[in-house]
Order: sequence, then structure tokens, then C-alpha cells
Amino acid sequence: MADVHTNEWKFVLVVLASALACGTACADGPSDPAVASSDNGKYADKDGNPTYKVSPDGVVDWYTYSGFRRYHSDCHVCHGPNGEGSSYAPALANSLKTLSYTDFNSIVTNGRKNVDAANDKVMPAFATNVNVMCFLDDIYVYLRARANDAIPGGRPPRHEDKPEAAKQVETSCTGIK
Repeated sequence: MADVHTNEWKFVLVVLASALACGTACADGPSDPAVASSDNGKYADKDGNPTYKVSPDGVVDWYTYSGFRRYHSDCHVCHGPNGEGSSYAPALANSLKTLSYTDFNSIVTNGRKNVDAANDKVMPAFATNVNVMCFLDDIYVYLRARANDAIPGGRPPRHEDKPEAAKQVETSCTGIK
């Protein structure tokens, strides 16, 4: 029982850290996805939002690859392969062309309801799903790369090695060693 409560607090801390890290740097709508900084293989744009890096030979950064994996474990069932949408849920690759990083985090964490005479769409909250919350930035980076046509659909054929910092964050957030 104590492990459950510890994991709940970890989720709260991850969400709070994402919100605080974003602060005023996260404006409405997407910003230029160009890499402006790097921290142990994790890339950010000029506004401090997570972004992707794809080398000229097609090698993607670890976090984009991780985002592909996490997206396909929890999100593709509703939002379709490669973020292209389905009759059930919108194309996230298109949504990220206009959706800010802050709004993306809020929707995934808290869910969203769009129910009226013409719609019956409900996005569940994923705040307690460790496979989503611990890798929320990775999923965002993957979808951002898809939104900007930086990578094609399907599994990225080559990726950078997993940075030690990513291993440490994963262990800390998931509790899995």
C-alpha cells in the first residue's frame, strides 16, 4: 500500500515539475522546433519546450524513439498509428501544430470532455498511468516530430543510445530498476 502512495506522489511531482519547468517559457501554440539547447541528450527549443533532434542520416534522439514506444503502448489505440487519428479520436500529429506544450500536458494529465449534440468524445485522464506520466515529454517530442514531418510514420529505424540521465529518471519515476 505504501508503494501505491509513493507512486501517486511521484506522479504529482512529475506533473508539478513539468508545470513549473514550463513557467512563462511555454507560450500558446507551438514554437519553432529547432534545437536551442541540450541537456544529457534531451533537447529543448528556444522557449524551453522539449523538442526532437533528427540527424541528416535519419538517426533520432533517444527521447523521440522512447516517445514512439510509449505512444504505441498507450495512445495509438484511440489516436491511430503514427498520431494520424481515427474515427474515435483526433490526429495528434495535426493537433500539435497548434497545441502548446502546456496544453498538451494538461489534456493528457487531466483528460478532456467534448460532449454535445455533435460530439461524444472523452479523453481519459492519464495522471495515474506511470507508462504515460513518466514519459510525457517523450510522447510530446515524438508527436512534435510527426507534426513537423521530421520523421515518417513507423518505428524509427535508428536512434541514439539511451542516456544515463534517462535511465536515472526512469528508475526514479517508475520505481523499476
